Amino acid sequence: MILCLDSGNSRLKWGIHDGQTWLADGALGHAELAALGDIVRSWLPRFVLLANVAGAAVATTIRQALDPLPVQEVRSEAACCGVVSGYENPLVLGVDRWHALIGARGFTTQACVVVMAGTATTIDTLQADGHFPGGLILPGLDLMRRALARDTAALPLACGQYTPYPRGTDDAIVSGCLEAQAGAIERAYARIADAPGALCLLSGGAAPVLAPLLAIPYRQVSNLVLEGLARRALLLPVE
Repeated sequence: MILCLDSGNSRLKWGIHDGQTWLADGALGHAELAALGDIVRSWLPRFVLLANVAGAAVATTIRQALDPLPVQEVRSEAACCGVVSGYENPLVLGVDRWHALIGARGFTTQACVVVMAGTATTIDTLQADGHFPGGLILPGLDLMRRALARDTAALPLACGQYTPYPRGTDDAIVSGCLEAQAGAIERAYARIADAPGALCLLSGGAAPVLAPLLAIPYRQVSNLVLEGLARRALLLPVE
């Protein structure tokens, strides 16, 4: 039994994997992390793998909540599970991005664009041979909306609806942010569009909102980071 933890900027996503399938999963806000041990302890996980981008204090809270279970905090590396990093320094690539790429490799061996749409939106390319040539980072949908409200004199924190031809300010802001995200994804996909079977793998909290706007082949995946952690766990020694 494996407990996989994806500790992001806004919340912790967790999943229990038995080596073949997911048995349970969920999410907790950072203020709720003390409850993690009670939620997962009945599963008696043999391994706990943590991908953390939320900082050392959050990692400490997670370890305390799971004590005495040993927590292995994973890092990015040059190669793993058929994925080879082309980053200038593979070790500084975000550990969530790296494991999303590993997770994506488990869904397809064709060229793909790997999108994590959360607090930030990351758009990474994975070639058919497993090479990761690089990717993009841009503010997520909520960050875009908040930036306009914070750094302009008259624009609101918009709560509008998407429409191709907005006729109100709130709708114009929300529609603009969504089209900016979709446009960046589609531009990244255009670079691999000629590859056989190319597609976009879309994950993260904003994925359901972005998906209907995409004019490219895509597949929504619940949590690519957890999928990558589960694939990595198969490499661990069996006790």
